[in-house]
Amino acid sequence: MKNLYLFIFLIAFNCSTAQDIDSVLDQITTEKDYKIQATFKSPKLVLLETNETQKAKNLSFWVGHRFGDIGGDFGGSHTLFGLDVATDLYLGFDYGITDDLTVGIGRSKFNETYNALFKYRLVSQKEKTMPLSITLFEQSSFITREPFFNNEFTNGTDRISHFFQAIFTRKFTPSVSFLISPGYLVRTEDQIEDVGDNKNLFSVGIGGRVKVFKRISLIADYTIVNGLSRPDNLSTAYYNPLGIGIELETGGHVFSLNFQNSQYITTNNFIPNTTKSWSDGGVRFGFAISRNFNLGPKDIE
Repeated sequence: MKNLYLFIFLIAFNCSTAQDIDSVLDQITTEKDYKIQATFKSPKLVLLETNETQKAKNLSFWVGHRFGDIGGDFGGSHTLFGLDVATDLYLGFDYGITDDLTVGIGRSKFNETYNALFKYRLVSQKEKTMPLSITLFEQSSFITREPFFNNEFTNGTDRISHFFQAIFTRKFTPSVSFLISPGYLVRTEDQIEDVGDNKNLFSVGIGGRVKVFKRISLIADYTIVNGLSRPDNLSTAYYNPLGIGIELETGGHVFSLNFQNSQYITTNNFIPNTTKSWSDGGVRFGFAISRNFNLGPKDIE
C-alpha cells in the first residue's frame, strides 16, 4: 500500500513540474513581438516613396508643387526667385485596400502625365524578430500631351513607362528613420531626350527623417542615377536628384516645405529628367500637402 501511495505521489509531482515548465515556455513563446509603427509620418519624403501605406478604407488627397530655379540663368529677381514659375504640379488620390496594400491615381503637369501606383508592405519591422520593413512599389505613367514632332508617340504604348522599386526601411529610434530603395525604370525610345541615353535605368535612393520637435521633422533624400546604368558621355547634363525639407504634422494633414534640384514630382519623371544642379542655381522651392479621409465605419466604444 505504501508503494502505491509513493507511486501516486511521484506521478502527481512530475505532472506538476511539467505543468510549471509548460507555463514558463508558454509565457516565453507567447510574448508579443510588436510591429514598429510610423517609421515615417508620410508615404513620401521629399522625392522618394517611403514604406508607409494608407490604412484600410482611408483615402488620402495629395497636392505637390515645384517652382522654378531660385538662381542661375532662369532664376533671380526677374522670376521672384522661381515663384513666378511652376515646373510641375501633382494632384493625386491614394486609397488603402488593406493596411498593407495601397493603390493610387494622379496627374502631373509635366507631359500631362497620368499615373497609377501600387504599394504593398511585404514585411514589417518588429521589436524582436525583424530588423527592417520591406515595401514593394510600382508606378505606371501615361503621357497625354500632343506630340512635339511627326512620328512621336506613333503607338499608344510609346507613351507608357513603368517604375519598380523595393523600399527597405528601419526605425532606429523614435526620432530617427532611414531608407534605401533600389529601383528600375522601364520606358520607350520616344521618352528619351538624349539619343545616347539608355531606355531603362537603374536607381538607388537613400533618405531619412529626424524628428526635432513633437510635430516637426527634418527630411532628406538622394537618388543615384548617374554612375549606374546611365552612360557618362551624354550631350545632355543630367544630375542625381537631391532634396531636403521640413515636415509638419497638423492633425489629419502632413505638410512639407522642401528644396530640390528636380523639376518634377513623380518617380517616373524625376529619375530620368533631372537636368538642374544645386551648384548652378538649379535648386527650387516646393511643397507637398496631404489630407486623409477615413471612409470606413467609425469605431463605437
